[in-house]
Amino acid sequence: METVSANFDAAYWQARYATGRDGWDAHTITPPLRDYFDQLDVAAQPRILIPGAGRAYEAEYLHQLGFRQVFVADIAPEALAALATRVPDFPREHLLLADFFALPNAPAYDLIVEQTFFCALNPALRPAYARQCAHLLRPGGTLMGLLFDTDFGPVQEPPFGGSREEYRAYFAPYFAFRHFETATNSLKPRQGRELFICLKKK
Repeated sequence: METVSANFDAAYWQARYATGRDGWDAHTITPPLRDYFDQLDVAAQPRILIPGAGRAYEAEYLHQLGFRQVFVADIAPEALAALATRVPDFPREHLLLADFFALPNAPAYDLIVEQTFFCALNPALRPAYARQCAHLLRPGGTLMGLLFDTDFGPVQEPPFGGSREEYRAYFAPYFAFRHFETATNSLKPRQGRELFICLKKK
């Protein structure tokens, strides 16, 4: 993968939202995440973090299911405002306008949900992403979601692709692999190109 020197900061993402350059936005929760959420125990009320949440359809769906400890983090105000507008009763204190890498790990999270955040980061930050996920989770906590298992070519801005072999090296120091395989129920444009992951913190 080519070296990418850009720092994709809040202004960058605000500009992409403002100009409609948001092709990653499916405008709904995607089937692999929906099906995973449907089998979670609502009564347990796990503490859930969705980093780089964008417009956070995943948080909206979890909220509708009755989960009340869902937190979304993003550096772009427009993304969080979109969720607040769609879901007026979503707790405002759970909308974190913050850098994922600066989030505190107390109290720890039970579940981190990955959906098009990893591919939006400068690839140089991928080892730090895996480390920070482990830092934020309780022992035995879960990192689950989707990663693009495809090569987007020599691009200089998100989304950035990669391979499962590359990804495995980032997560192996911190996580046990429960699922790490091609998603079988991706949206049609993404079929065969997404890796479903479910990793347990060691």
